[in-house]
Amino acid sequence: MNATNRAEKIVSIIEKRRPLAQKIERVEANLKSLSSALRSLENHRNELLARVDDANAMGRLKEIDMSWLQLSITAELEVLNKLKVRFCRDTLNIGVVGRARQGKSRLLQSLTGLTAAEIPDGDRQHCTGVRSIIHHNPNVETYGEVWFHDHRSFLDEVIAPYYEKLYLGAKPITITEFVANPLPPLPHNLPGYAEPGAMYEHLTRYHTHLEKYRHLLQEPSPRLISRNEIREYVAQDTPDGQRIFFNYLAVREVKIVCKFPNTDVGQIALVDMPGLGDTGVGDEERLMKTLGQDVDGILFVRMPKSSGDYWADVDVRLYDTARASLVDLPIELWSFMVLNRTNTESKNGDNYNNCQDLADTLKEKHLRVVRCVTANCANIEAAGEVLDEILNYLAQKITSLDEQYASSCQDRLIQLQNGAIAELEKARKALGEAVQQDNWFPVFLQLFDELWNDVTSGLEKLLRHLKQQRNAQDIYFKQQVEAAVAACRADTAIPSLDEIEKRRDRVGGYPNAYYEYLNELRAHLSQHFLALDIGLKQLLFKVKSQVAEVLVTQGRLNGLTETRGYEFLNEITQELPESLLKLKLGFQILAEFDISYRGLIQHRIRKHLDGLTPDETSLQLSKSPSAKEILTNLKTLHAEALYGCETALEGLLCEPSLAAFAIVEEFVDRVLRAEGAKTEWRIFLEEIRAIVWHDEFEQLGDRTRLRREWLQSVEKAIIATHIDSLQFL
Repeated sequence: MNATNRAEKIVSIIEKRRPLAQKIERVEANLKSLSSALRSLENHRNELLARVDDANAMGRLKEIDMSWLQLSITAELEVLNKLKVRFCRDTLNIGVVGRARQGKSRLLQSLTGLTAAEIPDGDRQHCTGVRSIIHHNPNVETYGEVWFHDHRSFLDEVIAPYYEKLYLGAKPITITEFVANPLPPLPHNLPGYAEPGAMYEHLTRYHTHLEKYRHLLQEPSPRLISRNEIREYVAQDTPDGQRIFFNYLAVREVKIVCKFPNTDVGQIALVDMPGLGDTGVGDEERLMKTLGQDVDGILFVRMPKSSGDYWADVDVRLYDTARASLVDLPIELWSFMVLNRTNTESKNGDNYNNCQDLADTLKEKHLRVVRCVTANCANIEAAGEVLDEILNYLAQKITSLDEQYASSCQDRLIQLQNGAIAELEKARKALGEAVQQDNWFPVFLQLFDELWNDVTSGLEKLLRHLKQQRNAQDIYFKQQVEAAVAACRADTAIPSLDEIEKRRDRVGGYPNAYYEYLNELRAHLSQHFLALDIGLKQLLFKVKSQVAEVLVTQGRLNGLTETRGYEFLNEITQELPESLLKLKLGFQILAEFDISYRGLIQHRIRKHLDGLTPDETSLQLSKSPSAKEILTNLKTLHAEALYGCETALEGLLCEPSLAAFAIVEEFVDRVLRAEGAKTEWRIFLEEIRAIVWHDEFEQLGDRTRLRREWLQSVEKAIIATHIDSLQFL
């Protein structure tokens, strides 16, 4: 792939990722809301178990299991965070991974143009102490940015794992406590000998030298440093091997910005992990976290010994550690193996044959990668070819890899969503249906008759008022129409003569320019009428709210929900059981009824725009057209189209009033006048009698209140599982 094309493609990939990151952030918030709702439901369930005296209900409550859902949510939040971090980055990142002394640092030096002063290497002990991210920027001088641990992260992420791994007892709570007290002795019964001892020596290093780097734990991050200062923060020793640097012990991460030798690589970064094989606690965990969320491709680096070599268990463990970092994307799709070729003059000697042996036996050890390449990591040209190969691969494949990764996450979220819905359905039925009792029935019948008279009177009065107004123009809609027409006149998008001439030159003729302007004017004119949607709905919202007010006041349904206005109807629709067919249908019809611009007006407007359609326009250009002729035609056609639209709209000004009356009359027919409607009201109000007539049924309503409160808790959780709440693809 051409380097310039590749760089452009990498930029395009990065830009396409960002909208997904925003969608993932929304899903994260929805998952947290679901977790909170489930936690509240679980607490409510535990309270009910102490209050419910029905053995069957208690049994059903005990069968509800939210624990597995919470565990799944926690796991998916971790995965989504990795995915979000991946899609938020402004670079394509390549991780360089290998055990110590395999040539990883030499490879990074060759790829970045940095030296041992910035990327330490050595033949004796581990040199690199912290993770570095090296960004390519061809327009700057080399510099670094250092992020430090603070007191809390240092104790929790660095020191505490040693105490846990080595069984050293209670972890220090403060830095002062850590430094003031001697380290607990290493337990004698700890499994192993050499490895725990080496780990303990690492911890001792942190403890002994704390005062030399403690001040950095209070420093703001990032700190800008020059090229000459970089080694002091990333290395354990000086170039000549003296272990006098301790700053790295306080460093969380270093970013190095420099100009790579190959300046056409594009927006990429190399992630340098400290060489594994040392006995620092937490190295593997940090490697897995880095590879899981900060890396798009991996370069494994291995330098075979010239005296003979093989794939050792430690190589397999390193591969497995990397493989486990991202289970949703097989590592063989985004990793390369680099066998570091050395020659006779090197300290390692000529290892060509051993490179071939390891390459040939790669599959036998199940070390599957995209490709195994042999290259001299100390050679700039050879290293550059390796980088070119992986960049070309990623430029071609990363979009499909992202899709595979994201699809795996999305599939699990759908499974989680379905599981939550099933569990919540069990919860919804846990307390069963309300149980009727006999001693309250005479009182209920009297109260019901009074309420029925009030509701019917209130709704009929509202209906009479709407009938009187049904042929009246809706003022708000009329204002919206006038505003839209005024906007069409003020903002015509008709070009000037000079603009017409420029368009004619660009498209190769006046007719071409004329036809383009016709389409543009039509599109521009029609968009001004889209705002009419708001005006159409306004009266409908008002009328629905008036119906709701009758039900809240005369119908005494105010205790069912705190929601008011037209949304009250949606709430009551959900409250009504499926068995009350007529009543539920009536509420559903009113709650869901809508009038819209697209359904009522758009087709009436569009026919008046035919004059602005090239194939149908009545004003064709003459055989010798000019910019002036085009301008005159456009003004004429625009005026004719607007006049036609305005005339059509004037005939629709009564539509909102007609629609409002019609839907309320339909509602009243369904919930008051239909056969059996009154019976269904009575059944519904029997169940919620303690809410509607609280004082009269306070003692008898305990069970109903418990059930309703429980169903409200269940409903909150159900809302959090709505079909699109966990969708990001």
